[in-house]
Amino acid sequence: MPTLILVRHGRSTANTAGVLAGRTPGVELDERGTEQAAALPGRLAALPLVAAVSSPLQRCHQTLQPLLDARPGLPLHTEERISECDYGDWAGRKLAELVDEPLMTVVQQHPSAAAFPGGESMRAMQARAVDAVREWNARIEAEHGENAVYVMCSHGDIIKSLVADALGMHLDLFQRIHADPCSATAIRYTRLRPFLLRLGDTGDLAPLAPREPAPDSGAGTATKGGGEGNAAVGGGAGAP
Repeated sequence: MPTLILVRHGRSTANTAGVLAGRTPGVELDERGTEQAAALPGRLAALPLVAAVSSPLQRCHQTLQPLLDARPGLPLHTEERISECDYGDWAGRKLAELVDEPLMTVVQQHPSAAAFPGGESMRAMQARAVDAVREWNARIEAEHGENAVYVMCSHGDIIKSLVADALGMHLDLFQRIHADPCSATAIRYTRLRPFLLRLGDTGDLAPLAPREPAPDSGAGTATKGGGEGNAAVGGGAGAP
């Protein structure tokens, strides 16, 4: 199955202001975020991307725009299910104010029980994002083959919840995961299990490019148990 490159949007005006943006309209990349987005095409230059998928929010489209400009033939798809969590009444509020809300402790310590007033639960957020990725994986594989690589631009909590799913972690542990603005997280999906190849990477992503199998390689790479999707002996699962 394909390799998914999850990119968190670049730093936004809400990040700088310490505001929980959620789906508040008009949140754009700040100067630093614009610089981060401009560097993204170079970081992804070695990857044969077949598609770009974006959250509908402006800051994600802005993050991908330099990449689209650099690759005119790269199709862009907007996916509602990877939009930011619906924080409901919390959206647009200062994070410093929210610290004293009793719900914030639940969000941090027991997120599977957290539901935002006037918004959605964190369980629902993860479920829709996971469903979206599984469906996009199937679509990308059907159209471009099992070694295809595609990029998806989304938000911090969405990316963390997808990583938790890939690692088989309960949602209550997902706050232990971190992804900086414009960082890249790579997940290689296989028939049996996903492999986390990068988490919150802000550097060069060239090593993630698919590799052609060596002639007559046969069983040259031993895998524990020999089954599809099993980690290669010595930790070789890091190679796509």
